Amino acid sequence: MPSSARTLLAALTIVFSAGAFAQAQKPAGLEPLPEPPPLPPGADDTLQEPQITIKKRGEDTVEEYRVNGKLYMVKVTPPHGRPYFLIDDRGTGTFSRRDDLDSGIRVPMWVIKQF
Repeated sequence: MPSSARTLLAALTIVFSAGAFAQAQKPAGLEPLPEPPPLPPGADDTLQEPQITIKKRGEDTVEEYRVNGKLYMVKVTPPHGRPYFLIDDRGTGTFSRRDDLDSGIRVPMWVIKQF
């Protein structure tokens, strides 16, 4: 075996053994994480994931996005061409068309309290 191959083999052995040694060592002073605090009263612990309904209307594919049963976005995909979106920005039931979700500046809107 040439000396360069032995040197490479020795270097690889040192590197791999150092990695295994580092994994075997436990850092001192670590404590387990405390349990998370309980949710405030009235908070819903389920995630609000959108419910997506896919329908065919003629040749178009229509995807309806709902959260808590309320329709907030519709994606229309024609058989030829680019898909477009109908979005209810204010929650009033009035939809505006967008050809791309990332076009333009979108002002952040959050629902603070519903009556």
